Amino acid sequence: MGASDHTLTSIEICAGAGGQAIGLHQAGFRHLALVEIDPHAAATLRRNVAHREGWDFEREHCDIIEGDVNDFKPMVQLEKAFAYFKRELRHGDIDLLAGGVPCPPFSHAGKQLGKDDERDLFPQMLRLVDDVRPKAVMIENVRGIKDEKFQDYRDWVWARLEGGEAKDPVTGELETHKGAGYKVCGWKVLEASDFGVPQLRPRAILVAIQADLLAGQDFQWPTPCAEPVTVRKALEPTMTERYEQLIKKGGDLGRLAQVKLDAWLGHKTGIAPTLVGGSKKHGGADLGPSRAKAAWNELGVNALGVANSLDDCVAKDSWERDLLRDRGPMLTVAQAAIIQGFPPEWDFEGDKSEGRLPGKTAQYRQVGNAFPPPVAHAVGEAIAKVLRAARPQQNGPEGGR
Repeated sequence: MGASDHTLTSIEICAGAGGQAIGLHQAGFRHLALVEIDPHAAATLRRNVAHREGWDFEREHCDIIEGDVNDFKPMVQLEKAFAYFKRELRHGDIDLLAGGVPCPPFSHAGKQLGKDDERDLFPQMLRLVDDVRPKAVMIENVRGIKDEKFQDYRDWVWARLEGGEAKDPVTGELETHKGAGYKVCGWKVLEASDFGVPQLRPRAILVAIQADLLAGQDFQWPTPCAEPVTVRKALEPTMTERYEQLIKKGGDLGRLAQVKLDAWLGHKTGIAPTLVGGSKKHGGADLGPSRAKAAWNELGVNALGVANSLDDCVAKDSWERDLLRDRGPMLTVAQAAIIQGFPPEWDFEGDKSEGRLPGKTAQYRQVGNAFPPPVAHAVGEAIAKVLRAARPQQNGPEGGR
């Protein structure tokens, strides 16, 4: 299979466990590269691309690169993309460059060091824009980047893409940028719960599209869904399945499990607080800071840890810890993934033999740090609509593009 008029291609950096990749795939984009530095998340990407139904394109054409974005050079590094285009990559070959660059530099939960944080990868994203010149750019980050203290930084990113005056984030001097030929369609905060995700997770998303492709049309941000999804609705099938493993045992244990399930079903329902991935350097997995734990408690969930999977719970006999404590049941990794909007068939890798980072913790952190697939899907569809409408007026390179 070679390059096609109908295939929308993408490259994604900081791909994590695939939350954004799933959503963009659902929106019609086909990935030529997924770049991720965390070995557990990269293993998750490889596992799912290798086995998921509907990911045939990626199995043949996608390079999954486990490495540092700072070292990523797509124009010379993507072997499968070269085979797809039957030639070297050229400017404009890639339809979308996307990435959820690390959030700690701008997160309210961190020190908000912005440009002074070594994890700030906006400069690398802009380098890749210059290298690849994709038709569209999508950058996702935390809501904190929209704070007033980062106005100059946002102006600088905007000017690098579209042109104009902005202060250099290193020198602080006002400079005039010619831009890279893009029209920035906005830097908008979208709430995950507006798109069917049972969680309060505001994300700041920048979309930019090559200016000449927008001639005669406008980019339209996706509109929220009518009905929010509650935690109870999202988790009831899996929570019931977990308790029923005990209930069917009968006796005092079975009766207690039924009481606990009834209690959970009778709890206040609503939207979950934002899941967090936690620090790689400190502690195990839990569902967030004190305020988040209190909110989870209102929903009948014990937020002090993450439960074993159903199979591991049976094998380790961890019913008391996972399901029967007074604070209520803890969530499994699979249930946290539901709260994040992942499809149920998506698997998460974690090396259980690595003592300092148990498999369950590695898996949960991938979930907690993810971009909810339904939000990526909605934004991806809005971008795809513009790109497809512009296709007839383009004179693509050989190979039908």
